[in-house]
Amino acid sequence: MMATRRAFLQTTLAAAAALPVTGWADVGAPTHLSAARTVQGEYALVGLRADGSQAFVLPLPSRGHAAAAHPTEPTAVAFARRPGTYAMVIDCASGQVAQQLAAPDGHHFYGHGTYSQNGRVLFTTENHIVSGQGRIGVWDAAVGYTRLGDFSSGGIGPHEMLRQPGADVLVIANGGIRTDPTHGRAKLNLESMRPNLAHMRPDGAILHVAELPADAHQNSIRHIAAFDDGRIAVAFQWQGDPFGAPSIAGVYLPDQGIRLLNMSEAMLRGLDGYAGSVAVLDQRHIAVTFPRGGVMHMFDTKTDSVLTLPQADICGVAPARGGGMATDGLGHVHAMTAGGVRLLARHDLAFDNHLIRIGGA
Repeated sequence: MMATRRAFLQTTLAAAAALPVTGWADVGAPTHLSAARTVQGEYALVGLRADGSQAFVLPLPSRGHAAAAHPTEPTAVAFARRPGTYAMVIDCASGQVAQQLAAPDGHHFYGHGTYSQNGRVLFTTENHIVSGQGRIGVWDAAVGYTRLGDFSSGGIGPHEMLRQPGADVLVIANGGIRTDPTHGRAKLNLESMRPNLAHMRPDGAILHVAELPADAHQNSIRHIAAFDDGRIAVAFQWQGDPFGAPSIAGVYLPDQGIRLLNMSEAMLRGLDGYAGSVAVLDQRHIAVTFPRGGVMHMFDTKTDSVLTLPQADICGVAPARGGGMATDGLGHVHAMTAGGVRLLARHDLAFDNHLIRIGGA
């Protein structure tokens, strides 16, 4: 299987993607995607335009977490919340489910995935339940999302995964936490957990792994966002003594490792050690949301200054033209710049954890 998959990847990743019949403009020109819950208690995938209005609302069978947007075609893959076993490939032009993906026996999804640069391959973060090892699932998006196999994520508990801009290099946030669906969402190895950030080729070859110092080994790496220059913004979820939490935001620097951003004790108070999402707004600023604390911090990575923006239940955040966009559990859509936040729209929805930017929107 390994040789077959590698041969396929070497061929398809080098090939030019076929021109799509339709594009994202044909489905209302959404710029972002988010999972949400409706006022009727049903679950949906929502397409949002740049002005915060809805482009579409498509049903999901259960609570979603994040989505992956095809780079050119109006197709989105909506992932179930961990430890879910479904992913829905949705044709956003017709509103129909084009394909339902099921995690292989003995695996579950972690709620995130990403496409290859040309859209021919889908990669998914998964848990191999018996061993507790993280796996990356490989699916042939060009042929009905056929399962091609999987490879090691380079750690335990892979959560968010992205593709470096302009390259087929996968970056994987291995949170380090072992779980087993028979124990619900219980965390089984907090004393021995070792989170890492892994850079990998799409055939599974590890390029680099960055770990935290031993005294920060309970700072689970959960969410990541990419700069254009190889840096990676990192959001953590602290699993140790709540009164001993280090910073729960950081930046990975190539050849230097992960640097925690300056967060004072006053900033950390009330956050419950929990960062919800992270976004790179430009080559200088990142935004990190803390839904349990009802606040977003915008970090200036050049000056180490921080702008604090209170907003109840804010979690989803993504780059957008001119800055960024954020969503919250109260149905608000916000526009963001380095100077602050303004309300774009409010919908009768409870937006879930993540906001996903479509292509270069």
